[in-house]
Amino acid sequence: MIDNQTFTILDAVESTNNYAMAKAHEGLAVDGQAWFARDQWGGKGQRGNMWISEKDKNIIMTIILKPDKLFRTNMFLFNAVVACTCHQFFSNIAGPETYIKWPNDIYFNDRKAGGILIENIFSIKEWLWAVIGIGFNVNQINFGHDNIHATSLKSVSNQIFNPIELAKKLHSLLLLNFKEISNVGEDFYFNYYNKQLYKKNETVKMKKENIIFSTCIKEVNRQGQLITYDAFERQFNSGEIKWLL
Repeated sequence: MIDNQTFTILDAVESTNNYAMAKAHEGLAVDGQAWFARDQWGGKGQRGNMWISEKDKNIIMTIILKPDKLFRTNMFLFNAVVACTCHQFFSNIAGPETYIKWPNDIYFNDRKAGGILIENIFSIKEWLWAVIGIGFNVNQINFGHDNIHATSLKSVSNQIFNPIELAKKLHSLLLLNFKEISNVGEDFYFNYYNKQLYKKNETVKMKKENIIFSTCIKEVNRQGQLITYDAFERQFNSGEIKWLL
């Protein structure tokens, strides 16, 4: 991956991920490029959920990268680098109560502060592009009745921030972490992810299909599966279960 600092500000867009995907398909994307939107009306979250954001108040950004060969044998490592970088970024401002909620959310205490959506472009079996959508609540404090578990940097710090400047810092940090991974090592990110894992060693309620059950969070393995235990050890793939908070 090249250390490219291309950072484009869009006034309004349906989805920064869709915009980046289109640029990639048109051959107009540059490795390391970021698109930041002041406003977005069709933002995407995990499993088809909507990401709602007030104009000029938050980080709405997509970064596109060409994955190194290192990640092609373990795509979750790529995911872990992104999640750990987002955790590092937010916790440096908000404090140690910041966690990574499996698979791709950033929580402050028990409230969601940010989310990650990674989409991929393949050609036959070749992984051409990773399209990394990142959303962080920065200055927004009202999230509506459907998002009672949301929070923001302003809510937790009582400060007002410049979302564009924060996004540029996050962009630079992500590129740096990918550049330095061969020096840091894979184990660093797997260990970091699990050290900061939301509700680790705590019993939580989950729902799989129509069954609600309680289980204790153990870890996330190197394939990205959540490992829990109760009467026996369980493992879950992303999208297989729903948290009941």
